[in-house]
Amino acid sequence: MRTAFAAAALLLVSGCGATVAQDTAKSDPVTITNCGRQVTFDQVPSKVVTNDTGITELMFALGLKDHMAGYVVDGDNTVDLRTSPWKADFDSTRKLADKISKEVVQGANADLVFAGWSYGFSESTGFTPDALKQLGIGTYQLTEACRNGIGKQRGIMPALDALYTDLRNLGKIFRVERKAEELIQGYQRQIDDAGRLMVGRPRPKVFLYDSGQDQPFTSGRNAAPQDVIGKAGGDNVFGDLDDSWTTVNWETVVQRDPDVVLIVDYASGEAHTPEQKQAFLEGFAPLRNSPAVRNKRFFALPYAALVESPRNPASIEAFAKYLSQG
Repeated sequence: MRTAFAAAALLLVSGCGATVAQDTAKSDPVTITNCGRQVTFDQVPSKVVTNDTGITELMFALGLKDHMAGYVVDGDNTVDLRTSPWKADFDSTRKLADKISKEVVQGANADLVFAGWSYGFSESTGFTPDALKQLGIGTYQLTEACRNGIGKQRGIMPALDALYTDLRNLGKIFRVERKAEELIQGYQRQIDDAGRLMVGRPRPKVFLYDSGQDQPFTSGRNAAPQDVIGKAGGDNVFGDLDDSWTTVNWETVVQRDPDVVLIVDYASGEAHTPEQKQAFLEGFAPLRNSPAVRNKRFFALPYAALVESPRNPASIEAFAKYLSQG
């Protein structure tokens, strides 16, 4: 059995660096539903600030680079930028900061901030949609991170539906509906083709390991890994959790006896490379007898491939190819 760490397969995503014509008049107001609330855009935003890699890549995939004032991405997260199918767009678009704040978006004269809860928006920092509204700055919230009404739990629909919802909403806001539908149709074909690789094979139990040694940080059913794992032919061992990204305990991981570990690769900080994470799991005594550790079944994908982003379909394809070789 093999250990695999993949990034090159994510270059299969199409639509890089596109320039897209407007579908309807810029002056026509557009109303969309975002996180359960109706929002009207009287005109096309022209100075958008995005936070995080996957969110920024949604803009790039739709050919909307020229509508951006800049982006914010953690400076430690070099893996995402190095492996991005839109690396040229990142290189030619202004990086505003490592961390988003009211000062950053005001300094960019933003007319729209595209972020999400725990993807920039946070009560603890005071950077919230309501706070930005008071400054006269509009917001669009990432659908994967919409709160579902139970405390601060996130997720209101399946992960791929969230991706398609955001593409369609952004298509309407920026009047590029045809481009959005083209992307969605292409992604759906890619995912359908990937799903055929595991037809008739047993579905392996997959543990998504983001980080954490005292307690593991993983994905419930409302985050992108749920569909990346499921559409690739596996079962998320924490797919019963009605949350997106969340902390669990090692006892439950051991009880669920994973066949494969899917590692999030963002390589920021000590002991965060995929190799270091694998070494920790292999040396963690309670997991020693799990099929994943015993058979060295580890696979890594970049962070931006495992949060909602236009990389999700290629991630499904790459993981399905790995699972089908097991």
